[in-house]
Amino acid sequence: MDHLERLRCFVAVADTQSFAGAARRLACSAPAATRAIAALEQRLGAQLFQRSTRSVRLTEAGERFLLDCRRILGDLDASEAAVAGAQAEPAGLLALTAPSMFGRLHVAPLAAEFLQQYPRMRMKLLLVDRVVSLLDEAQDLAVRIAHLPDSGLTAVPVGAMRRVIVASPDYLARAGEPRSPRELVGHRIVAGYFDGQGMTPWRFREGSQALTPTLMVNDSAAGIAAAEAGVGLARCQVYQAAEAVRAGRLRIVLADHEIPAAPVHLVHAAGRRVPAPLRLLIDHMAARLRDQPVLAGEAFLR
Repeated sequence: MDHLERLRCFVAVADTQSFAGAARRLACSAPAATRAIAALEQRLGAQLFQRSTRSVRLTEAGERFLLDCRRILGDLDASEAAVAGAQAEPAGLLALTAPSMFGRLHVAPLAAEFLQQYPRMRMKLLLVDRVVSLLDEAQDLAVRIAHLPDSGLTAVPVGAMRRVIVASPDYLARAGEPRSPRELVGHRIVAGYFDGQGMTPWRFREGSQALTPTLMVNDSAAGIAAAEAGVGLARCQVYQAAEAVRAGRLRIVLADHEIPAAPVHLVHAAGRRVPAPLRLLIDHMAARLRDQPVLAGEAFLR
Protein backbone atom coordinates (compact mmCIF):
# COMPACT_ATOMS: atom_id res chain seq x y z
CA MET A 1 0.00 0.00 0.00
CA ASP A 2 1.14 3.56 -0.65
CA HIS A 3 0.88 6.23 2.06
CA LEU A 4 -2.59 7.42 1.02
CA GLU A 5 -3.92 3.87 1.08
CA ARG A 6 -2.39 3.42 4.54
CA LEU A 7 -4.31 6.48 5.74
CA ARG A 8 -7.56 5.03 4.36
CA CYS A 9 -6.72 1.73 6.05
CA PHE A 10 -6.13 3.55 9.35
CA VAL A 11 -9.55 5.23 9.15
CA ALA A 12 -11.21 1.92 8.24
CA VAL A 13 -9.61 0.14 11.22
CA ALA A 14 -10.70 2.99 13.52
CA ASP A 15 -14.27 2.88 12.17
CA THR A 16 -14.66 -0.91 12.38
CA GLN A 17 -12.37 -1.48 15.40
CA SER A 18 -11.12 -4.50 13.54
CA PHE A 19 -8.35 -5.29 11.08
CA ALA A 20 -10.56 -7.94 9.48
CA GLY A 21 -13.42 -5.45 9.17
CA ALA A 22 -11.12 -2.86 7.60
CA ALA A 23 -9.82 -5.46 5.19
CA ARG A 24 -13.35 -6.31 4.08
CA ARG A 25 -14.15 -2.63 3.55
CA LEU A 26 -10.98 -2.09 1.50
CA ALA A 27 -11.11 -5.43 -0.36
CA CYS A 28 -7.69 -6.52 0.88
CA SER A 29 -6.40 -9.21 3.25
CA ALA A 30 -6.28 -8.80 7.04
CA PRO A 31 -2.48 -9.31 7.08
CA ALA A 32 -2.16 -6.52 4.49
CA ALA A 33 -4.20 -4.18 6.71
CA THR A 34 -2.05 -5.13 9.72
CA ARG A 35 1.16 -4.44 7.77
CA ALA A 36 -0.21 -1.09 6.58
CA ILE A 37 -0.90 0.09 10.13
CA ALA A 38 2.49 -1.15 11.34
CA ALA A 39 4.20 0.77 8.52
CA LEU A 40 2.20 3.89 9.34
CA GLU A 41 3.08 3.67 13.04
CA GLN A 42 6.75 3.20 12.15
CA ARG A 43 6.65 6.25 9.88
CA LEU A 44 4.97 8.38 12.56
CA GLY A 45 7.00 7.02 15.46
CA ALA A 46 3.80 6.63 17.49
CA GLN A 47 1.40 3.83 18.41
CA LEU A 48 -2.03 4.45 16.90
CA PHE A 49 -3.96 1.46 18.33
CA GLN A 50 -4.09 -0.54 21.53
CA ARG A 51 -4.42 -4.15 20.40
CA SER A 52 -5.65 -7.17 22.34
CA THR A 53 -7.09 -10.53 21.37
CA ARG A 54 -10.60 -9.08 21.71
CA SER A 55 -10.41 -5.44 20.71
CA VAL A 56 -8.62 -2.76 18.72
CA ARG A 57 -8.92 0.74 20.19
CA LEU A 58 -7.36 4.07 19.33
CA THR A 59 -4.63 5.49 21.52
CA GLU A 60 -4.71 9.18 22.44
CA ALA A 61 -2.28 9.86 19.58
CA GLY A 62 -4.49 7.79 17.28
CA GLU A 63 -7.59 9.81 18.16
CA ARG A 64 -5.81 13.08 17.31
CA PHE A 65 -4.45 11.62 14.08
CA LEU A 66 -7.89 10.32 13.10
CA LEU A 67 -9.34 13.84 13.08
CA ASP A 68 -6.62 15.02 10.70
CA CYS A 69 -6.95 11.92 8.50
CA ARG A 70 -10.71 12.39 8.11
CA ARG A 71 -10.16 16.03 7.15
CA ILE A 72 -7.37 15.23 4.69
CA LEU A 73 -9.22 12.36 3.04
CA GLY A 74 -12.46 14.35 3.00
CA ASP A 75 -10.72 17.27 1.29
CA LEU A 76 -9.18 14.92 -1.25
CA ASP A 77 -12.49 13.19 -1.97
CA ALA A 78 -14.23 16.56 -2.34
CA SER A 79 -11.52 17.79 -4.73
CA GLU A 80 -11.75 14.63 -6.82
CA ALA A 81 -15.53 14.92 -6.92
CA ALA A 82 -15.28 18.54 -8.04
CA VAL A 83 -12.88 17.65 -10.86
CA ALA A 84 -15.08 14.74 -11.93
CA GLY A 85 -18.15 16.98 -11.92
CA ALA A 86 -19.83 14.74 -9.35
CA GLN A 87 -20.53 17.34 -6.65
CA ALA A 88 -23.93 18.06 -8.18
CA GLU A 89 -24.98 14.55 -7.20
CA PRO A 90 -23.21 13.54 -3.97
CA ALA A 91 -22.96 9.87 -3.04
CA GLY A 92 -21.90 7.86 0.00
CA LEU A 93 -22.92 6.91 3.53
CA LEU A 94 -23.39 9.36 6.42
CA ALA A 95 -23.98 8.33 10.05
CA LEU A 96 -26.15 10.60 12.20
CA THR A 97 -27.09 10.23 15.87
CA ALA A 98 -29.70 12.04 18.00
CA PRO A 99 -31.74 11.53 21.19
CA SER A 100 -34.33 8.84 20.53
CA MET A 101 -37.60 10.79 20.79
CA PHE A 102 -36.20 14.00 19.26
CA GLY A 103 -34.70 11.91 16.50
CA ARG A 104 -37.97 10.17 15.77
CA LEU A 105 -40.01 13.39 15.74
CA HIS A 106 -37.62 15.93 14.24
CA VAL A 107 -34.51 14.29 12.76
CA ALA A 108 -35.79 11.25 10.87
CA PRO A 109 -38.20 13.35 8.74
CA LEU A 110 -35.31 15.67 7.79
CA ALA A 111 -33.13 12.68 6.93
CA ALA A 112 -35.90 11.42 4.63
CA GLU A 113 -36.05 14.83 2.93
CA PHE A 114 -32.28 14.80 2.45
CA LEU A 115 -32.33 11.34 0.88
CA GLN A 116 -35.13 12.37 -1.44
CA GLN A 117 -33.09 15.38 -2.54
CA TYR A 118 -29.86 13.38 -2.98
CA PRO A 119 -30.85 9.88 -4.16
CA ARG A 120 -27.28 8.57 -4.33
CA MET A 121 -26.73 9.29 -0.62
CA ARG A 122 -27.29 6.70 2.09
CA MET A 123 -27.74 7.33 5.81
CA LYS A 124 -27.49 5.45 9.10
CA LEU A 125 -29.49 6.85 12.06
CA LEU A 126 -28.57 5.99 15.65
CA LEU A 127 -31.35 7.21 17.98
CA VAL A 128 -30.38 6.66 21.63
CA ASP A 129 -30.69 8.56 24.90
CA ARG A 130 -26.98 8.73 25.72
CA VAL A 131 -23.97 10.74 24.62
CA VAL A 132 -22.51 8.94 21.61
CA SER A 133 -18.78 9.21 20.94
CA LEU A 134 -18.43 10.30 17.33
CA LEU A 135 -14.99 8.73 17.06
CA ASP A 136 -15.62 5.46 18.91
CA GLU A 137 -18.93 4.78 17.16
CA ALA A 138 -18.03 6.15 13.71
CA GLN A 139 -20.67 8.88 13.62
CA ASP A 140 -20.39 11.81 11.23
CA LEU A 141 -22.90 14.13 12.91
CA ALA A 142 -24.73 14.33 16.25
CA VAL A 143 -27.60 16.37 17.67
CA ARG A 144 -26.70 17.47 21.21
CA ILE A 145 -29.22 19.12 23.56
CA ALA A 146 -26.99 20.34 26.37
CA HIS A 147 -24.22 22.73 27.29
CA LEU A 148 -21.17 21.31 25.51
CA PRO A 149 -17.83 20.67 27.21
CA ASP A 150 -14.64 21.88 25.56
CA SER A 151 -13.52 19.35 22.95
CA GLY A 152 -11.99 19.04 19.52
CA LEU A 153 -15.45 18.82 17.97
CA THR A 154 -17.09 21.50 15.83
CA ALA A 155 -20.54 22.68 16.98
CA VAL A 156 -23.16 24.40 14.82
CA PRO A 157 -25.89 26.12 16.92
CA VAL A 158 -29.47 25.49 15.81
CA GLY A 159 -31.56 26.69 18.76
CA ALA A 160 -32.36 26.19 22.43
CA MET A 161 -34.59 23.80 24.34
CA ARG A 162 -36.63 24.38 27.51
CA ARG A 163 -37.14 21.83 30.25
CA VAL A 164 -40.71 22.05 31.54
CA ILE A 165 -42.93 20.49 34.20
CA VAL A 166 -46.26 19.21 32.93
CA ALA A 167 -49.34 17.54 34.29
CA SER A 168 -52.80 16.70 33.05
CA PRO A 169 -55.66 19.15 33.77
CA ASP A 170 -57.41 16.32 35.62
CA TYR A 171 -54.44 15.79 37.95
CA LEU A 172 -54.09 19.52 38.63
CA ALA A 173 -57.82 19.76 39.39
CA ARG A 174 -57.45 16.97 41.95
CA ALA A 175 -54.07 17.82 43.49
CA GLY A 176 -53.85 21.57 42.95
CA GLU A 177 -51.35 23.49 40.79
CA PRO A 178 -47.98 24.16 42.45
CA ARG A 179 -47.01 27.84 42.48
CA SER A 180 -43.38 27.39 43.62
CA PRO A 181 -40.87 24.52 43.58
CA ARG A 182 -41.36 24.05 47.33
CA GLU A 183 -45.00 23.15 46.70
CA LEU A 184 -43.91 20.10 44.68
CA VAL A 185 -43.27 18.21 47.91
CA GLY A 186 -46.23 15.91 48.46
CA HIS A 187 -47.20 15.82 44.79
CA ARG A 188 -47.14 12.60 42.78
CA ILE A 189 -44.05 12.63 40.54
CA VAL A 190 -43.27 10.85 37.26
CA ALA A 191 -39.49 10.69 37.00
CA GLY A 192 -37.09 9.49 34.33
CA TYR A 193 -34.02 7.39 34.98
CA PHE A 194 -31.32 6.40 32.52
CA ASP A 195 -28.14 4.30 32.65
CA GLY A 196 -29.21 2.76 35.94
CA GLN A 197 -29.28 6.08 37.81
CA GLY A 198 -32.01 7.03 40.24
CA MET A 199 -34.02 10.23 40.18
CA THR A 200 -31.92 13.39 40.36
CA PRO A 201 -33.28 16.55 42.05
CA TRP A 202 -35.25 18.87 39.78
CA ARG A 203 -33.37 22.11 39.12
CA PHE A 204 -34.96 25.56 39.15
CA ARG A 205 -33.73 29.13 38.99
CA GLU A 206 -33.87 29.26 42.78
CA GLY A 207 -32.00 25.97 43.29
CA SER A 208 -32.76 22.25 43.34
CA GLN A 209 -35.71 20.37 44.82
CA ALA A 210 -35.33 16.71 45.89
CA LEU A 211 -38.52 14.71 45.36
CA THR A 212 -39.80 11.18 45.89
CA PRO A 213 -41.03 9.63 42.62
CA THR A 214 -44.35 7.85 42.34
CA LEU A 215 -43.32 6.33 39.00
CA MET A 216 -39.85 5.96 37.48
CA VAL A 217 -39.53 5.14 33.80
CA ASN A 218 -36.56 4.94 31.44
CA ASP A 219 -38.53 5.95 28.34
CA SER A 220 -39.48 9.59 27.73
CA ALA A 221 -42.62 8.80 25.73
CA ALA A 222 -43.86 6.47 28.47
CA GLY A 223 -43.32 9.19 31.08
CA ILE A 224 -45.31 11.70 29.02
CA ALA A 225 -48.09 9.14 28.57
CA ALA A 226 -48.20 8.57 32.34
CA ALA A 227 -48.52 12.32 32.95
CA GLU A 228 -51.35 12.51 30.39
CA ALA A 229 -53.07 9.66 32.23
CA GLY A 230 -53.06 11.72 35.43
CA VAL A 231 -50.37 9.81 37.34
CA GLY A 232 -48.61 13.01 38.39
CA LEU A 233 -46.20 15.79 37.42
CA ALA A 234 -43.46 15.03 34.89
CA ARG A 235 -40.37 17.02 33.92
CA CYS A 236 -39.24 16.80 30.31
CA GLN A 237 -37.83 18.70 27.38
CA VAL A 238 -40.52 20.82 25.81
CA TYR A 239 -40.51 19.02 22.46
CA GLN A 240 -41.50 15.80 24.23
CA ALA A 241 -44.74 17.30 25.54
CA ALA A 242 -45.44 19.92 22.85
CA GLU A 243 -48.18 18.01 21.02
CA ALA A 244 -50.01 17.12 24.25
CA VAL A 245 -49.76 20.72 25.51
CA ARG A 246 -51.12 22.15 22.26
CA ALA A 247 -53.97 19.62 22.37
CA GLY A 248 -54.81 20.48 25.99
CA ARG A 249 -53.96 17.02 27.36
CA LEU A 250 -51.11 18.51 29.43
CA ARG A 251 -50.44 21.89 31.01
CA ILE A 252 -47.07 23.49 31.79
CA VAL A 253 -46.64 24.58 35.40
CA LEU A 254 -43.92 26.60 37.18
CA ALA A 255 -42.83 28.20 33.89
CA ASP A 256 -41.49 31.28 35.69
CA HIS A 257 -39.14 29.09 37.74
CA GLU A 258 -37.53 27.16 34.85
CA ILE A 259 -33.77 27.12 34.38
CA PRO A 260 -32.56 28.80 31.16
CA ALA A 261 -33.11 26.83 27.96
CA ALA A 262 -30.26 24.51 26.97
CA PRO A 263 -28.45 25.12 23.66
CA VAL A 264 -28.96 22.68 20.79
CA HIS A 265 -26.09 22.00 18.39
CA LEU A 266 -25.15 19.86 15.44
CA VAL A 267 -21.74 18.44 16.35
CA HIS A 268 -19.14 16.91 14.05
CA ALA A 269 -15.45 15.99 14.12
CA ALA A 270 -14.54 17.00 10.58
CA GLY A 271 -12.90 20.31 11.52
CA ARG A 272 -13.14 23.46 9.44
CA ARG A 273 -12.96 21.78 6.02
CA VAL A 274 -15.95 19.51 5.96
CA PRO A 275 -16.41 16.86 3.22
CA ALA A 276 -18.99 18.01 0.68
CA PRO A 277 -21.72 15.41 1.47
CA LEU A 278 -21.47 16.12 5.20
CA ARG A 279 -21.59 19.87 4.56
CA LEU A 280 -24.77 19.40 2.54
CA LEU A 281 -26.33 17.43 5.41
CA ILE A 282 -25.27 19.99 8.04
CA ASP A 283 -26.66 22.88 6.00
CA HIS A 284 -29.93 20.99 5.39
CA MET A 285 -30.36 19.98 9.04
CA ALA A 286 -29.39 23.39 10.44
CA ALA A 287 -31.75 25.35 8.21
CA ARG A 288 -34.71 23.06 8.88
CA LEU A 289 -34.13 22.68 12.62
CA ARG A 290 -33.86 26.45 13.10
CA ASP A 291 -37.39 26.67 11.71
CA GLN A 292 -38.75 24.28 14.37
CA PRO A 293 -40.82 26.11 17.03
CA VAL A 294 -39.59 23.74 19.76
CA LEU A 295 -36.08 25.13 19.26
CA ALA A 296 -37.22 28.69 19.95
CA GLY A 297 -36.13 28.35 23.57
CA GLU A 298 -38.17 29.96 26.31
CA ALA A 299 -40.66 31.61 23.97
CA PHE A 300 -42.25 28.35 22.88
CA LEU A 301 -45.56 27.38 24.52
CA ARG A 302 -45.49 30.21 27.02
